[in-house]
Amino acid sequence: MDADEAGIAGDLAANDDIEYDRVVVMNPVSGDGSHREQIRNLAIEHDFTVLESREEGHAVELARHAAESDVSMVAAAGGDGTINEAVRGLVAADALDDVTFGVVPTGTGNNFAGNVGVTDVERAFEVLENGERRRIDLGTTNERVFVNSCVGGLTADASGETDSEQKERLGVLAYVVNTLRLMTDFEGVPLAVKASTEGEVSWSGEAVFVLVGNGRRFPVKGRTQANMEDGLLDVTIIEQMPAANLVGEAAIQRLFGQETENVTRLQTPTLDIEVERDEPIRFSLDGEMGEWNELSLGVIPHALELCVGPEYEPLPDE
Repeated sequence: MDADEAGIAGDLAANDDIEYDRVVVMNPVSGDGSHREQIRNLAIEHDFTVLESREEGHAVELARHAAESDVSMVAAAGGDGTINEAVRGLVAADALDDVTFGVVPTGTGNNFAGNVGVTDVERAFEVLENGERRRIDLGTTNERVFVNSCVGGLTADASGETDSEQKERLGVLAYVVNTLRLMTDFEGVPLAVKASTEGEVSWSGEAVFVLVGNGRRFPVKGRTQANMEDGLLDVTIIEQMPAANLVGEAAIQRLFGQETENVTRLQTPTLDIEVERDEPIRFSLDGEMGEWNELSLGVIPHALELCVGPEYEPLPDE
């Protein structure tokens, strides 16, 4: 066991003598890092035990440990990355049928939490107590799960240039805007995309971005929630085009706000993406980065029982 593994094991062991039925896995440094005391006070008030993550991947282990200890509820306090880790912990514990999941938004953009009607920390604990329970889909890719989105292409490299105001206003598309603003000379990625609904290759060419949503659609304004209960992924592919046609927020708004010949949209239960070059490209799964030459994406229908607020729309298309 290396030092990191020993540290995680020690943190888990420190909680072994706690009798708890409901757990909040908290990232204490998400967002502006000012939520720690508020979360702990609300957890006491609502009878939750708080487990603090201290490094990347730790929330996976804390959620897994809690689920294996037969808790009834695990909530993730953080941004989309913390939510992703906590859900992966439930998957690792084979506990999706036994544990209810909830979100407490303490990240910057909190896109997923907003989509499910959880708008602030105090509201989150009310939803954990009294909110409706829905079973939502999980996205899968190369044996990993994602809750909100899988994003590939140039946008995966732009997070360091994206401020909190942009994230709150545009969500993941803030990364798109900043990538194109920063890069005056870029090459598209040669991709072949096959959706099961099409039967053959659905799209091939030079792509700037591939955006796959389970809980997320990709317009800049208006409705951004995808149908999380339909067993389908919402796919948006943006082709390479002259930089002048893309750079700037107004251009991105036009691009996503209407159908154009440079944007392909699909809905499908499965999707295969092949990078037609030797070098892999970066993909972000709910903000968690990885590099792949091939991705096989799918859906686990109605996999996760989730506490949702009154603004959540089970059928956003209607």
